[in-house]
Amino acid sequence: MFWFLLCAIIGSTIALAYIAWRNWIAPWRQIEQLIQQIAAADRPRTFLVDGAAQPRRVGLALENIFARQHDLNRQISEDASGTETVLSAMQDGLLVVDAHRRITLANEAFRKLFVLRKISLGAPLLDSVRNAELDKLIAATLGAGEEQQTELTLFDPESQRERWIQASVVPMKDNAGGTSGVVALLHDITELKHVDRMRSDFVANVSHELRTPLSILRGYIETLIDDPKSSSQERTRILEVMDRHSKRLGLLVDDLLTLAQLESPDSKLQLSEVDLPKLFGDVVSDWEKKFAKKGLKVVLDLAPDVPTIRADAARLGEVLDNLLDNAVKYSPQNGKIHLQVELRGDDVALSVSDNGVGVGQNDLPRIFERFYRADKARSRELGGTGLGLAIVKHIAQLHGGRVKAESQLGRGTTVRVLLPVSGARDRAAVTES
Repeated sequence: MFWFLLCAIIGSTIALAYIAWRNWIAPWRQIEQLIQQIAAADRPRTFLVDGAAQPRRVGLALENIFARQHDLNRQISEDASGTETVLSAMQDGLLVVDAHRRITLANEAFRKLFVLRKISLGAPLLDSVRNAELDKLIAATLGAGEEQQTELTLFDPESQRERWIQASVVPMKDNAGGTSGVVALLHDITELKHVDRMRSDFVANVSHELRTPLSILRGYIETLIDDPKSSSQERTRILEVMDRHSKRLGLLVDDLLTLAQLESPDSKLQLSEVDLPKLFGDVVSDWEKKFAKKGLKVVLDLAPDVPTIRADAARLGEVLDNLLDNAVKYSPQNGKIHLQVELRGDDVALSVSDNGVGVGQNDLPRIFERFYRADKARSRELGGTGLGLAIVKHIAQLHGGRVKAESQLGRGTTVRVLLPVSGARDRAAVTES
């Protein structure tokens, strides 16, 4: 009897212990494993927990927590990706700095503006971006708590040129109204500065070019008024000078109007099939008297495989007239002018060469600028307006082409206009003739 009771007690104890382990101990171990997997961002195979109702409810709660965490992480990832996309797409530099002037955010455009290898988030601004002007501007914004704007000047080591940056710095406010940092937006205005400078130079050059002949005309008119009884020879001389300068004024005004038309967004090309050999032949015929006057030998070199191209014949005639005008002016007496048409890859090359004074290598890159003259005194003496090559460049660009120049001092100059064989790919409106 005793042994029977003892076996019953031991069996009951084992059964109770198994039930307790199954319903309370084992489930919490499963829950502990679930928590560890969730913490490691691993998705558990199942959230179903054996045992009593309470561990099962905890398992279901953990499943809900994991699902919400997953959705939150996905949303954060999408927001971060969207933010990164926006920052990468920005053309302007963006910089965010905290109250201690440590970098908290910067985009790729900012890195490129300041030519940085990398941006270390959390690093002091002045350690990463060695620009005292920017650091001073941000410090002033943090101190005043108000927006600051200024222009920064940077040196670009790649182009070896200065760059101008428009910087706008806005303070960030915390809940207490204090300044917790700043957001700086940096816009590269180098091209705007160059355009503004070109505009100022253009106005100054036009004023100068107009003032000289007008002053001469006014002076001689006053001479005629003050001395109406001057000799006929003197009056003839004065009238010849006035005629020469009035023609110079007319040429200048014509070139200015042509350039304005070419630069206008409403500029149009009258496209047609242009036979280049015929065009060159007609232009050379028009210039025969001027060639003969200076004893110039003209060589016309037309490649036999040059096709007709779709272009504006009148504008191409202007190109040749301007190039020949320069060639005649700067060629020596009894010199030589070489006109050539040839295929160069996908382009037709129209070139005019002379054996004149040539252009120095320092001046050569600028000869297509408006009013730029390598030899200012000689150019004015020969009657040039300084706009001919600028007109050539714009006409070439309207046709989807480009211009090049080669020259050596004392050996002459070659100006080459490259036009696409496929026809005009102009940026302006085109009228088919």
